[in-house]
Amino acid sequence: MSVSFVRRTIFAALVFATPAMAAGPNTFEFAAIGDMPYKIPDDYPAVDRLIAAINAAKPAFTLHVGDIKSGSSPCSDDVLTKAYTQMQTFDGPLIYSIGDNEWTDCHRKDAGEFDPLERLKKVREIFFAQPGKSLGKNAMALESQALISPEFATYVENSRFSKNGVAFVGVHVPGSNNGFETLNPVASAQEFVARDKANVTWINASFAKAKAENAKALVLFMQADFDESRLADKSLPRQAGFHGVLNAIEAGTKALNKPVLLIHGDEHFLSIGPLNNAKGKPIPGITNLMLWGETQIHGLKVTVDPDSPGVFGFTSIIIPENIKQ
Repeated sequence: MSVSFVRRTIFAALVFATPAMAAGPNTFEFAAIGDMPYKIPDDYPAVDRLIAAINAAKPAFTLHVGDIKSGSSPCSDDVLTKAYTQMQTFDGPLIYSIGDNEWTDCHRKDAGEFDPLERLKKVREIFFAQPGKSLGKNAMALESQALISPEFATYVENSRFSKNGVAFVGVHVPGSNNGFETLNPVASAQEFVARDKANVTWINASFAKAKAENAKALVLFMQADFDESRLADKSLPRQAGFHGVLNAIEAGTKALNKPVLLIHGDEHFLSIGPLNNAKGKPIPGITNLMLWGETQIHGLKVTVDPDSPGVFGFTSIIIPENIKQ
């Protein structure tokens, strides 16, 4: 039995074992999904079933942590537009954070050999045509880094909002070493450095805002799994693409001194546990939640009671028809 299998089994059991929360007056629920559909077009009906289940549950909003296709499926305008169209079928607000498969991996032959930076521009054009506004049939207003800070006008995808004293912060941190790929080293390095600066600034400012407003908790959502088990391994410097963001999250969590939840995708199995810092040590006060994805086309419902000590509770949204044998 592999360590990976044990890890997945233990983490899944922890999530399923989360006790029901006694609902306080400020309690609300939201849904979280990501890393789907991967098999195109076969998985479109499965995603539609999941969206229907979420609509029936009527959460306050849904977070999408990116990867709207697999890394080897086409990065065409049609595929991107289809994903956008599906997102617009959510009855409630849908807040999307960009993943890596929709741009950093588009240079692959199976993905169409696109220029990743051109695809990133197209993703922003399609999904963020109206900065400061979510997707979904009943869109809600968001704070957009692009509208707040002229220096970072490019980063229409970095958003934040609050609900019942809980801060929510979306940051564009994709897998593939935070987009620091090597197809075009100079252009990739320039894009990475600029976006990393924007991300760190956004995280710092958002934690500071939450502290100033006496937020009761903070939720970060993004695509990348930081792959904590490898961060402390000096022989794998590719993980250095996440260090700036990790350092900002660690400092912000310490300063806020309230529960912090990090929601992400990337590895396609449901898990909950600690988040390690850039030195491989657990960061106190933060819960690291990874969502279903790829062949597991399911979602997660997060119950939020800002007045309870733990704040967050978790329930899987399992779609029986989507279970693959």
